[in-house]
Amino acid sequence: MSDHDKTPRTSSARTWTRFALGALSGLLAGGAALAVAELVAAAVRPQAGPVVAVGGAAIDRTPIAVKDWAIRTFGANDKLVLQLGILAVLTLFALALGAFAVRHRRTGAAGVLVFGVVGAAAALGRPDSTGVTDALPSVVGAIAGAALLYVLVGLLPAPRREVPRERGEGWDRRRFVLAATAAAAASAGTGVLGRALSGAGGREAAASRRRITLPSPGSPAPAVPRRAQVRVPEVSPFVTPNRDFYRVDTALVVPRVDATTWRLRLHGEGVAREKTLTFDDLLRRELIERDITLTCVSNEVGGPYVGNARWIGVRLADLLEECGVRRPSEGGPADQLVARSVDGMTIGSPVEDVMDGRDAMLALGMNGEPLPFDHGFPVRMLVPGLYGYVSACKWIEEIELTTFDAYDAYWVKRDWAREAPIKTQSRIDTPKPFARPRAGTVMVAGVAWAQHRGIDKVEIRVDDGPWQEATLAAEDSRDTWRQWSYAWRAGKGSHTLTVRATDRTGEVQTDRRTGTVPDGASGRHSVVVTVE
Repeated sequence: MSDHDKTPRTSSARTWTRFALGALSGLLAGGAALAVAELVAAAVRPQAGPVVAVGGAAIDRTPIAVKDWAIRTFGANDKLVLQLGILAVLTLFALALGAFAVRHRRTGAAGVLVFGVVGAAAALGRPDSTGVTDALPSVVGAIAGAALLYVLVGLLPAPRREVPRERGEGWDRRRFVLAATAAAAASAGTGVLGRALSGAGGREAAASRRRITLPSPGSPAPAVPRRAQVRVPEVSPFVTPNRDFYRVDTALVVPRVDATTWRLRLHGEGVAREKTLTFDDLLRRELIERDITLTCVSNEVGGPYVGNARWIGVRLADLLEECGVRRPSEGGPADQLVARSVDGMTIGSPVEDVMDGRDAMLALGMNGEPLPFDHGFPVRMLVPGLYGYVSACKWIEEIELTTFDAYDAYWVKRDWAREAPIKTQSRIDTPKPFARPRAGTVMVAGVAWAQHRGIDKVEIRVDDGPWQEATLAAEDSRDTWRQWSYAWRAGKGSHTLTVRATDRTGEVQTDRRTGTVPDGASGRHSVVVTVE
């Protein structure tokens, strides 16, 4: 083959090599940008990092239907999936920018800066933003990434037509490899250092949690009745262990707050005497201990986002009364209590419900230990009988008294209802859907709940037959779920089992199926089984 025949192939190979190395340069530049941003975020605020900021902004702007789908599909891993998705998108863009920079070096590098602007805007737009410093991680990281891309692309082999005749067609591969290797090593080291510095605050928070000894409550919870747990395998335990308790929130990074520096401010309309409380202030008060079942509004019929725990904390109504707050029914000017979290979340609760005598509390402990970080350490709020999005503020740091007309909390702005009492619901835990039990006596069992009203009856229907009353386990309190069981004489074939509950007000669980928006799902849970 003549030299003339070899030229196109050589030129083509050279072009593909340049684009491949350009893409690699883009990937290295993207990694450097994220690593530097992580380090700067450690100095500014971990929540200001670009991945967390962009992820939070994505959560804020995601349609409700998509959020519900993510919760149903990925459960507690939904935030991890989101972060991995963001990293995957950033990886693809980094590769594309690097390849583009091969022919448009300055424009490609400028593209990295654009992503810095996006990250900065996301950080500044977050509810918990503390000011312009939150933009620094994204901006500084983008500048570092843009500079590295510009340098690495400059070390790539020039196009054939741009190579001076006296230089020949060679290029300094060793120089590029050394630069790329050094960049990768520096990025890795910077990222590790950033994570170590970010974790320092978390270690202090963990140490403060380990030092806490919860005092004995002045008003302890009664012992759980011996027969509150049905003796049927696969039924949820009456008390949900902390490690198994559901977690649904918008925090991509779980706040790790040092209890020794934590403060709670209580102020607003109708507050005659403002208060600022420390964690030790709360520990010195009379504590109450109660068994309370919590339910997430995102829980579909038969879903897993409900759990029961023993909570210890300070009665919230007592605090409000000490500040001069009166219920709306008694002439108080505020009908909404807005709780604010350290991550910027706002949750609005009806003042009337908080102060009507139920055991609304600022919880300090869960199942005999200080709150886990995932569940709101050092202090969270909970109000029996209300869905979590209008009652259960984690990592709380502020309580403001206002009105529903004057302020819409986070979820209300996203088309959820202002007030959301928990609906009467029940669930079949066993047999599982599509189970294949043997003919004969089959134990059907599960849980039912209607917090702050209590469950009076649970019934089972087989196929289109009559409703049969199930056996209720002992009731702990009207604020907890109640277990039930039914001995079914099962004949062979395919059967549909349906459950319904009746609460203490006489309300029967509706068969009208609705989604979770705007105030919680309704309908009856059923499972299909094949008896062999």
